[in-house]
Amino acid sequence: MSDRLQQVLDEIDAANADDPRRDVLDGVEMPFEHVYSRRMLHRLQEMYPDAPETLKIAAYGQHIRRFDIARSDFPEGRKGYNQWRKACREHHAKLLAEIMRRHGYSEEEIAEVGRLVRKEQLKKDKLSQALENVVDVVFVEHYLQPFVDKYSHYDEDKLIDIVAKTLLKMSPKGHAAALALDLPAAHRALIEKAIERVKPQLERMAGMDLDW
Repeated sequence: MSDRLQQVLDEIDAANADDPRRDVLDGVEMPFEHVYSRRMLHRLQEMYPDAPETLKIAAYGQHIRRFDIARSDFPEGRKGYNQWRKACREHHAKLLAEIMRRHGYSEEEIAEVGRLVRKEQLKKDKLSQALENVVDVVFVEHYLQPFVDKYSHYDEDKLIDIVAKTLLKMSPKGHAAALALDLPAAHRALIEKAIERVKPQLERMAGMDLDW
């Protein structure tokens, strides 16, 4: 890891240090976004060991200071959720650009990280697709259970539909990584049912050149 990359990651940690939420990693309590960043980078290195620095920064910092923008500031429902997500992505891109500029990254590299955290060109750009794969595998591994607990009023059909939509954002490499996880039986069953629901779409994706 280059010195400037390490400095950027350290600044991302510093920016997230006052996250009011907490989580635990390897028995150590720390800010929620610290845990998320580390899980993202670990999974990226597992799936894409040759990832460029721009992708590492996007993975580590894609939720930088997400706690600055409250979901409750936006309307309820899907439209409000999408507005919140867009505002968050613009916020993340702006903060990462400022950090990268301080450490000598080029404007082209900064623009690439911005494009990645804004989720642009999914299914078209391989770096964007790689990041989406990592996001979704981390979600399945670490955050699917909290999601199911939070929305315990959802019936199985709705949960299957949500997982199916996640699968459709991933490429075959992402699907393989998710299925290789050591998952609880209930989670694996959800994924298998979701795969069956969108099987024709997944089969079409298998023939697309999405991975690197």
